[in-house]
Amino acid sequence: MGNCMFRWNPSIYRVSSNAKSESPKIQSPSQKEEPQDDNKMPSNPEEVEDLRKDLAANPLIAFTSEELKTITDNFRQDRVLGGGGFGCVYKGYITEDLREGIQPLQVAVKVHDGDNSFQGHREWLAEVIFLGQLSHPNLVKLVGYCCEDDHRMLIYEYMPRGSVENNLFSMVLLPLSWSIRMKIAFGAAKGLAFLHEAERPVIYRDFKTSNILLDMDYNAKLSDFGLAKDGPVGDKSHVSTRIMGTYGYAAPEYIMTGHLTARSDVYSFGVVLLELLTGRKSLDKSRPAREQNLTEWARPILREKKKLLNIVDPRLEGDYPVKAIHKAAMLAYHCLNNNPKARPLMRDIVDSLEPLQECEEVPKMMITSGEEGSG
Repeated sequence: MGNCMFRWNPSIYRVSSNAKSESPKIQSPSQKEEPQDDNKMPSNPEEVEDLRKDLAANPLIAFTSEELKTITDNFRQDRVLGGGGFGCVYKGYITEDLREGIQPLQVAVKVHDGDNSFQGHREWLAEVIFLGQLSHPNLVKLVGYCCEDDHRMLIYEYMPRGSVENNLFSMVLLPLSWSIRMKIAFGAAKGLAFLHEAERPVIYRDFKTSNILLDMDYNAKLSDFGLAKDGPVGDKSHVSTRIMGTYGYAAPEYIMTGHLTARSDVYSFGVVLLELLTGRKSLDKSRPAREQNLTEWARPILREKKKLLNIVDPRLEGDYPVKAIHKAAMLAYHCLNNNPKARPLMRDIVDSLEPLQECEEVPKMMITSGEEGSG
């Protein structure tokens, strides 16, 4: 096809969770979007790199499908880490003899399932674009990709402890300690602050526990940029976009208007902080009706010191500093303000969380073979 003349707008496509999450997705067709021609979409590594050339900051490896068969041992079922809207994620090993110049590395390979190629290709490309231009300790590293015939795959650094969702709500793993929960919140906040303050600001748009991955030391890294959106520039206060995301995490003003700002991410961060505080899911149909929506149920209690400890995760068994609980609760309260302009900036959130960090040895928690990794 020669040089790629496709004008990239990565903002309107569904996100695929790296881990299979039960949280229902939002996908509204009501917003008008610029029509896109799939015949102009990059369809091979040369055209992908041509599209990346003005934005790329990180070198990415263009793998062949045969190389990825080798890396995943022909996509063996016992290598499956998880799955989502995009397809399956496999654990893989890059060995020294794969290709000259490539270092040995454990990776996670996300494979597009092929059933929704146009939509899937767009979200695949969004991740290549955003993670190809952004680099930060709290963003998962994209090692490379495969764009060969109908094959669309993404190769990430492997995150051995999987998602925050799996760790926080697991019935198998030991409960996360308070200090580890605050370490996760701190790292995720730094990742979001970096995106919001980048030279070309980025709105993450699908911040949730299943999209935050953990390394062996519980360092949090944001993954899955299929829904990320370039933020407003100049004198613009917001960007208008098709309403997409995940129920329970999406900011109310975004759901109502389609107006997206960095404060939309702040609201989602408040929901995750509330999940870390209470040990409850953002939406849980198994609970009594008035408690099913975590934010609606818990937000009024966050300012009431006498009642607050009643909603703290009972699995912590009271092993936490009460003052830190109060501070984290008030931070969540402000993040969840219905007025987006009244919510703090992510940089202020980082500053608020820093004093809540405590030094504690990371427990040697067992990782079962079914736990999910990066991707």
